[in-house]
Amino acid sequence: MLIPSIDLQGGRIVQLVQGQKLALETTNTELWIQRFKKFPKVQLIDLDAAMGTGSNLNLAKTISQRLPCRIGGGIRTVDRAVDVLTAGAQKIIVGSSLFRNGRVDVSFAQTLAAAVGTDRIIAAVDSRDGYVVVHGWKTKLEIKAVDAVKELESFCAEFLYTHVDLEGLMQGTDLDAVRAVNRATQRKVTAAGGITTQTEINQLDAEGIDAVVGMAVYTGTLALPDQPQ
Repeated sequence: MLIPSIDLQGGRIVQLVQGQKLALETTNTELWIQRFKKFPKVQLIDLDAAMGTGSNLNLAKTISQRLPCRIGGGIRTVDRAVDVLTAGAQKIIVGSSLFRNGRVDVSFAQTLAAAVGTDRIIAAVDSRDGYVVVHGWKTKLEIKAVDAVKELESFCAEFLYTHVDLEGLMQGTDLDAVRAVNRATQRKVTAAGGITTQTEINQLDAEGIDAVVGMAVYTGTLALPDQPQ
């Protein structure tokens, strides 16, 4: 399944290359709400909250009232998780806060799962060169993505695996890396990072893996299906 993504920064929908270089921006949220309204899942990330430079929660709330959103970005506390769910998120995406001192923060993962329920948590495991990266992909940990998912699967219903090496480059993703993560857990896996073609989406779908796509959709490289399943 294709899951379209919406990244928010400064009240705009944006697309960044490698999480840093601005490639696209628009304030026409209505256009993309209309284009994504047939999809059963939409990913929404508040980049300002993720980077600790602000919040787009009000805009996220407006969008999630009209689209079935899973929302991430800056969810570092139980209170923030509750606020995002209250704003309308069907599920929350939690990333860097699941790691502390270079390891999985089991205590926080347990606390969060007890507070909101594992069924509403998507654990984001982002990797570069096979190792987990946090804090906006700037800090590389000495823990492999495949090991991280094994430790976290008791505290979430799903994983969002982003292959940062290819994020935003529209060169395709690393299917073998995605498959390795998928094999390492019994939880649902959704893949992101460079996914560009319908062929890739179909290959992942055949293995039960959903595909988050951003840049390829916004540039028109990948046409949206009329009736996604």
